[in-house]
Amino acid sequence: MVAAGKLMMDLGRIKHCVGAGDYYWTGHADQERQADGLSVKQVEEAVLGGRILEKYPDTGRGIGCLIAGFCREGIPIHVVCGFRGGFPVIVTTYIPKPPRYKNPFERADS
Repeated sequence: MVAAGKLMMDLGRIKHCVGAGDYYWTGHADQERQADGLSVKQVEEAVLGGRILEKYPDTGRGIGCLIAGFCREGIPIHVVCGFRGGFPVIVTTYIPKPPRYKNPFERADS
């Protein structure tokens, strides 16, 4: 098995696992998904067509990354993904919007 640090940077592995249904959701991610009116399928589509915007080092809760993508309907979606037991975990997901984001790929403070 590959170390979790290597998996986090491997967007291809994340996409493969999400496409195969071999990933986890946190309760928080599911709550945030529902709050933005997103379906599981829409979030999966965003990951499958997305790209890594930010990489997060292990700060005690594990490594992670922010993936930005779009679902089939064209809605921009952000997905924060970590790893558990070698499999991706969707930690949170949301629709990026002002005032925090200028656009789906750029924070307002950058």
